[in-house]
Amino acid sequence: MKIQLENVSPGSTSGPNYFSSKLKKYLEKLGCSFDRDPEISLCFTESREQKSLPLVQRLDGIWFNTSTNYRQMNANYQRTYAVADGVIYQSYFDQKLIEYHFGVHRNTTIIHNGSDLELIASLDPLEDSELDSVDKVWCCASHFAHRHSKRLDENIRYFLEHCGEKDVLYIAGTVDNNNFHDSKIKYLGNLPVEILLKVLKRSDYFIHLARLDHCPNVVVDARGAGCQIICSSLGGTVEIAGLDAIVIEEDEWDFTPFDYNHPTQLDFSKIVRSYCDYDISMDTVSKKYYNFLQEVKDEN
Repeated sequence: MKIQLENVSPGSTSGPNYFSSKLKKYLEKLGCSFDRDPEISLCFTESREQKSLPLVQRLDGIWFNTSTNYRQMNANYQRTYAVADGVIYQSYFDQKLIEYHFGVHRNTTIIHNGSDLELIASLDPLEDSELDSVDKVWCCASHFAHRHSKRLDENIRYFLEHCGEKDVLYIAGTVDNNNFHDSKIKYLGNLPVEILLKVLKRSDYFIHLARLDHCPNVVVDARGAGCQIICSSLGGTVEIAGLDAIVIEEDEWDFTPFDYNHPTQLDFSKIVRSYCDYDISMDTVSKKYYNFLQEVKDEN
């Protein structure tokens, strides 16, 4: 199958672009090509081209923050949704959210993001002499700067309330400021993918208490590296966190847009059972993409 990848930036570490590089690698193993004469287009989030091929939209969530012009920001997402021959949602949460705002599409599937377990297996855990005297390593990673919904403060608070005397927390990614100056907390800044994976392989726990996240790649990578996940019940993260995840319960959301720039505190005593155990390997995920793309191509 000859595939056109639309609206991706090779080399970028943003969620959709990072996933597209993993997907391309594994689809090539299945015999797909991406060079010339495409038979189908796989569009990440939105298309800005005139439709000339069968089109599958991988929809990476939508905007619903009332502090922005979210309707305008969603306009081209919805236009693409309307003309797409098939739509891939990242999670059941995303399907409910998007159908609430855009309506029910005629041809959809849900494919969670996957982790490159082959790459993870090839890497050694992080070597750091400072860890020789550490009991448990905790980690969180995201582009935290200017993104209150990622809840870095809550990640740190959870760690400080639950860590052992000789535990350490690694924080990878951009931050607004390093307000928490604790000897147990290490700020790593932005890391290349392979270095982050080494950190994850050395970690015991991965904290991702983000509010209403869709299907974060960093969580599937953390799980693939062997971390126990700590996450919120609200959003799509819980779907990929694994049966051993520690899930902090939040109130249900009715999908009505709201201003989520204001930080919210969680009640860490409210723990619910994790209920999902999806296969997060890119081998499995890429085959699901291949099968759906083939079906759409054959039907059009």
